Amino acid sequence: MDTREAFIALNLIEGVGPVRVRSLLEHFGEAPKILAASKHELTRVHNIGEDTAEAISNWEKTIDLVAELKRIADFGCHVLIQSDENYPPSLREIYDPPLVLYCKGELTAKDKNAVAMVGSRMTTHYGIETARKLAYQLAYTGVTVVSGGARGIDTAAHQGALSGKGRTIAVLGTGINLVFPTENAEIFERIAANGAVITQFPFNRPADKQSFPIRNRIVAGMTLGTVVVEANLTSGALITANFATEYGRQIFAVPGRIDSPRSKGCHELIKKGAKLCEGVEDILSEFEYLFPARNQPANANTAGLLPAIELNVNEQKVYDAVTVDDERSIDEIIRASNLPSSTVNVALFGLEMKRLVKQLPGKMFVRNE
Repeated sequence: MDTREAFIALNLIEGVGPVRVRSLLEHFGEAPKILAASKHELTRVHNIGEDTAEAISNWEKTIDLVAELKRIADFGCHVLIQSDENYPPSLREIYDPPLVLYCKGELTAKDKNAVAMVGSRMTTHYGIETARKLAYQLAYTGVTVVSGGARGIDTAAHQGALSGKGRTIAVLGTGINLVFPTENAEIFERIAANGAVITQFPFNRPADKQSFPIRNRIVAGMTLGTVVVEANLTSGALITANFATEYGRQIFAVPGRIDSPRSKGCHELIKKGAKLCEGVEDILSEFEYLFPARNQPANANTAGLLPAIELNVNEQKVYDAVTVDDERSIDEIIRASNLPSSTVNVALFGLEMKRLVKQLPGKMFVRNE
């Protein structure tokens, strides 16, 4: 048995979580040695009681590791453990990082720059449109959008990120083979193709009241900050915000109508010190260190956490049509780029978000150099 298989087995055992496994690793050194230990040896470890020792020492009688490994192979997913390069580095820093992450799709180095976006399942049109817009803008700038794959704000956040042709990650509160809610089957496939669907739960684990807070800690733990778009005072989104606060991450809250119960949770967060979020600039301004001081288009040798800024074909044409010294109007940029006005507007927005171009009064544009 290798280390990965041992962690998968430990994750399958009821009552054995990350904190206890950490104690066991400090004592035994390797995960396979934990599973090979006797009950007596296990009880000598701090924080390991009789019941836990019994469950671990008899693991082969209570769980079917071979069947779980077959399910992983047949489903076409893979399992990350904490020593893997693509295990989210921010997640390793929390008190109880998951032993394993079942992953459909791929986590990459780009996901170090991730922001969570969460909110209520019961939403308003305002909440849905705001989540989609913010997620679109974040994804367009190269920030990975992480959410929980639930109805409402979560789904809108994933949809916005996909529309922005960026990366998005759905963290499930079920086994990776279960689609919950069922109507999100198609979007989960799109997310896996443009990011990842992940969970710490083994196959066939159904959703329940306990699984969602466990899921929420991953959402908060693997991101630089959490944006709460719309939430009432009892929303699970506030649990994610509380985890983010505990982890020392930034909290953003989108304000709503003062008479709307679905905005009460956001307003309460703002009262407690969350940053009021009226637009994507409020989020990006907190993470300026992610972007180089002098952004350059693709292929430039630029320092920073993010790689050199990548431009699509239309953005490159518009960027070439904007100069450093002379202010140019949209009409001039349209003529110089030979692109439709709608295309130029979208490209200019993207270039502004990537801090390559800045807008001056009178809708004039110059390169941001």
